[in-house]
Amino acid sequence: MIGRKVGMMRLYDGGGRVRAVTAIELGPNRVTQLRTGERDGYQAVQIGYRGKRKRLTRPARGHLRQAGVEEPLSVLREFRVDDLSEFTIGQELSVDRFTPGAFVDVSGTSKGRGFAGGVKRWGFRGGPKTHGQSDKHRGPGSIGAGTTPGRVWKGQKMAGHMGARSKTVRDLLIVLTDLSRNLIFIQGSVPGPNGSIVVVRPGRRSALDEFDPPVIEDALLSAAPEQADEPAEPEENDAASEPEATAEDDDDGVGAEEGAEGDAGDESEA
Repeated sequence: MIGRKVGMMRLYDGGGRVRAVTAIELGPNRVTQLRTGERDGYQAVQIGYRGKRKRLTRPARGHLRQAGVEEPLSVLREFRVDDLSEFTIGQELSVDRFTPGAFVDVSGTSKGRGFAGGVKRWGFRGGPKTHGQSDKHRGPGSIGAGTTPGRVWKGQKMAGHMGARSKTVRDLLIVLTDLSRNLIFIQGSVPGPNGSIVVVRPGRRSALDEFDPPVIEDALLSAAPEQADEPAEPEENDAASEPEATAEDDDDGVGAEEGAEGDAGDESEA
């Protein structure tokens, strides 16, 4: 399925083990086309996902209209399948296809780092920092022999463009799924920045037999009674504020009496 990387966080599973997970908004996806062996030579399912583009070209809109989809699904991917009977045109796919304890492969485009040197790109140690070495601390050093072979081998590790390539991380554990928000929490890191498009496929590794996923709802419910006992504090604050209010009334009364005495004194003087 196709999704969007949200970010990373920490979760505690049922055994109390902390797991660094990546939250992925997976779907909902729509089946936009079916590839058959008789017509196309292979069997595959094309699914679509709403990307960042809000406006599509007319051919793209016409392709989606044939599938009965009016949503602007700007991201389309094909997945090879063995059986097409469980898929129909316009079918909606959600997170319920994945369960905690299973393993998946996640593909995405890595972060682009621009033009990088050998130290950053390949982890080179660099040149010596003493003995008259002045400007070659991060230099690559020699890149080939002299007479033999007399050239630079293909694939030599050198400075160049880093990142912005398609990467796949295999056999990542599904820790938790949130069906209401179409979220899936996968243990480990996923290539690409937050908000990038990723593709999730079932992994080759078999699912865990005994896996106790985190239960966030129970934790929230257990914390609710403690929050219910807190409203008793405002009553104490109101009670404590009553003497201040009476004190203000007394001050206001004293001021009134002083004002009355002053008026009486003025009348006597008159």
